[in-house]
Amino acid sequence: MSIASSNQPDAEPAFEKGFRRQIRVIIALIIRDAMSRYGHENIGFFWVMGEPLLLSTGVMALWSVTNQSHSAEIGVVPFALTGYSIITLWRHNVSRAVHGMRHSVSLTFHPHVKFLDILFARSALETVGILAAFFIAYVPLHLLGFIMPFRDPLVFFGGWFLTAWFSFGFSLIIAAVTELSEAVDRFVQPIMYLTLPLTGVFYMVDWLPQSAQAIVIWSPLVNGCEMFRSGLFPANTPTEWDAIYLACCSFGVTAIGMPLCLYAQKRVQIV
Repeated sequence: MSIASSNQPDAEPAFEKGFRRQIRVIIALIIRDAMSRYGHENIGFFWVMGEPLLLSTGVMALWSVTNQSHSAEIGVVPFALTGYSIITLWRHNVSRAVHGMRHSVSLTFHPHVKFLDILFARSALETVGILAAFFIAYVPLHLLGFIMPFRDPLVFFGGWFLTAWFSFGFSLIIAAVTELSEAVDRFVQPIMYLTLPLTGVFYMVDWLPQSAQAIVIWSPLVNGCEMFRSGLFPANTPTEWDAIYLACCSFGVTAIGMPLCLYAQKRVQIV
């Protein structure tokens, strides 16, 4: 008679098993979102990179033709590319969150798919896609000598992903309040236009008067944009940013947005 060994490996912990499952869910949601938005024809989901790339290229060309530059050391091309990448990240994350739960309610019939998973997957797709578009533009421009090599990649990527985190946290708030009030979605686009001066994409903080610097430096988006540019621009380019402040702001809006979404999801209606 054989005796079962007592050295059988332990079952996978419940937390680890659940974590792995949710990672697979999010990856599947990212792929589904890319396919549903861009389809399988032509270049398909690569349009997630193509759209911001075309817009950024258009802005760079326009600024170059009109000689819109405040610093010969920086140049129009890197200034426009970095600025428009940041503003595209911000606007796409927030704009796509409007009624984001209502438009995806059918996916929650799957037992392991939650609204937070859907919103995070959308934000992750935008974050990675726009960053990929940046590099698709950066590589040939660098080879042609229009843009400088990275000064500090860690600061560069830190600025990008902290800004993405802040944008995601704010998008959670927008997703929740647009479900709680039908009137809010009418104010989202005007608010996005009003926040343009607080994004820092059209200026460097050092270019502003001291009185204006004291105001705009409180904007998390300005800190993210300055940090993003600091990782690329030459070391002698003055930048003003605080990564800890940006991380705290990102944590704050996420801490507000997550419980709001959990509350708002009870009022989601199928349309």
